[in-house]
Amino acid sequence: MASEKNDAVHYQRSADIPGLVLGTGRFSEFHFDRHYHLDYHIGLVTVGAQRQHFQGGSIVASPGSIALMPPGEIHDGIGEGNRPYTLKTFRLSSSLLQDLAQEITGSQRQPDFAAGLLEDARLAKHLLRLHEAMHSPVGISALAIQSEWLAQLHFLFAQSGAIQPGKVDAKLAPAQWQMIKDYCLAHLSEKITLDTLAALCGLGRFHFLRQFKHTVGMTPHAWLLRLRLEQACTLLAQGVHTLTDVAQNVGFYDQSHFNRAFRHAYGVAPSSY
Repeated sequence: MASEKNDAVHYQRSADIPGLVLGTGRFSEFHFDRHYHLDYHIGLVTVGAQRQHFQGGSIVASPGSIALMPPGEIHDGIGEGNRPYTLKTFRLSSSLLQDLAQEITGSQRQPDFAAGLLEDARLAKHLLRLHEAMHSPVGISALAIQSEWLAQLHFLFAQSGAIQPGKVDAKLAPAQWQMIKDYCLAHLSEKITLDTLAALCGLGRFHFLRQFKHTVGMTPHAWLLRLRLEQACTLLAQGVHTLTDVAQNVGFYDQSHFNRAFRHAYGVAPSSY
């Protein structure tokens, strides 16, 4: 193993998803000897390229590709051509992986999580954005993080062949939809999570997400964000609240995020409404 003096590695546990660790590493001289993990790794190279040897062959991960490494698979990792590279990883504990697979498939059957390289630049871009959002959660709601996490992992598992994607044609019942609206209006200033909304409907989170979008035509996060902004307009029109009070009353605890979201939705800053 080479000197590590020019390398930098950072790991961070996710506050919103227990069992998930985010990794970011810049490697110049360091290389990974043959090893294995007890968790499931999703690797995204953003600069340069990394070669991994396993099962008698090798893959080269570069920007736009997704390296998948299941628990127990013996492999190594080195910069292609011994050149520097940057790697970002999602490390899923075995329990998190099992829970995700069961939630997405609705089955206790263990999916086929195999090592390999997935060439999907669009999915890689979405996963990198999610990684960045999880690293800097200021202004990002737990509902948005949890929803995007489930959606992207569903796409990843389906694209890799680990699961067979199923169709969800069902919609939320009118009573379920009304409960969601009533709850969100009553708790608009508070943290609203995917777990809470799904539980109100008696559904698992993944099936709630799909049924919600099939019913409403928007994700729960997008719909709730618009509700917060519409309520902000109502408060601003009254002319008796400060911008800070308005932001907090509708669930924005970061003023700059409130300003950006409002301007994006209406074309003007809240102060000009």
